[in-house]
Amino acid sequence: MIFAHQSLKGYNTFGFDVTARYFAQPASIKEAMEAITEAHRLGAPLYVLGRGSNVLFTQDFDGLIIKPALLGIEVVEQAADHVVVAAGAGEVWDHLVAWCVDRNWGGLENLSHIPGTVGAAPAQNIGAYGAEAKDTIVKVEGLFIDTLKPFVFSAAECAFGYRNSIFKTELKNRVLITKVFFKLSTAALPNTDYGRIEEELQSQPDRSIRCIRQAIINIRNQKLPDPAKMGNAGSFFKNPTVTEVLALKIQATYPNMPLYPADLPGYGKLPAAFLIEKSGWKGVRKGNVGVHDTQPLVLVAFEGAKGSEILDLSMQIQRSVKEKFDILLEPEVNIL
Repeated sequence: MIFAHQSLKGYNTFGFDVTARYFAQPASIKEAMEAITEAHRLGAPLYVLGRGSNVLFTQDFDGLIIKPALLGIEVVEQAADHVVVAAGAGEVWDHLVAWCVDRNWGGLENLSHIPGTVGAAPAQNIGAYGAEAKDTIVKVEGLFIDTLKPFVFSAAECAFGYRNSIFKTELKNRVLITKVFFKLSTAALPNTDYGRIEEELQSQPDRSIRCIRQAIINIRNQKLPDPAKMGNAGSFFKNPTVTEVLALKIQATYPNMPLYPADLPGYGKLPAAFLIEKSGWKGVRKGNVGVHDTQPLVLVAFEGAKGSEILDLSMQIQRSVKEKFDILLEPEVNIL
């Protein structure tokens, strides 16, 4: 069923009260195909929305928003050392993580407490605390929006990169993901080298993946504001990848700045939060929007804020960081 003039206030974590001209929540592939067909008939643009935790609406959407409600988690392959789990695109991401951790299947625990849906995970190649979705994804199923033909992409065909995939580049707005398959280990190998995980584990009873999950939940709760209390979309910018020459030049001025390895030789990854803070933006408020006072990567919306104000603030931050460090920050959030 397609609804007209649907408020999206409850469907984006900034909490902006914008309106979609049309809105659908298909619970099956058949319903998804019917919604796409109707969008074609209406000549309306189409956008696939997860939980709205990584999107910035700057105005009403004059088209069809499809929010997949395809649910279900199942084991499709089981061996001595691994299992392959399939999850519907509409499943809440952290529900899947908890489901796997409860069964002591390792691979997703470092991605605990990330908002969003399963379908958004490969599109964004979500990542946190030394892990990325691509580390466990084996294939992705979905539909091409223009032809309604199904597809099955292997992990290699998804062209995963840092917070990136084929679904954000050449296939952006051209596909609807319906199901994602993950290969998980039955003999979990803890990944605790990133950030404050080791420190937080000191308060946990052991180093099981359940305790790693809880440690990461604790860290995220300490660092990030609750969208139910303060509108935000988590990390607004990507950590920039720069040449080692530039990274070491900046580190010479700021010896305490972390420098992370990048996928490309001769390059390093810098923490965007550090660059934003050193550019003077931490805790700054501009009218109804601002930069979070403990995590500068998070832009927040106060009462009465509009998406255009968040966009303007993000552009001001980009200019400041560019002027100070000669680095142009790239938004992680999808801007509509």
